[in-house]
Amino acid sequence: MAELLDESQIEAALAGLKEWEVADDGKAIRRTFEFTNFVEAFSFMTACALKAEKMNHHPDWSNVYKTVEVKLSTHDAGGITGLDTRLAEFMDKTAS
Repeated sequence: MAELLDESQIEAALAGLKEWEVADDGKAIRRTFEFTNFVEAFSFMTACALKAEKMNHHPDWSNVYKTVEVKLSTHDAGGITGLDTRLAEFMDKTAS
């Protein structure tokens, strides 16, 4: 099982991520991605879904037209782990 990050590790990880913030009383990180249109948003989700499946780490997310809202937490560990920050990093790279 992945190990929980402490508060300083979370802060350090977020410093290297774009627009992510702590949510759910420190148990998750979240970000909203905005794209030009639905096709771009769906393409982003497809790429991230393939990566998440390889990691065996799946996001809580929703999509409305060109907006994708993402929340990452390692449910088995009860909070934020390196799995979350690595997937967030991949999402940032994929969105840019």
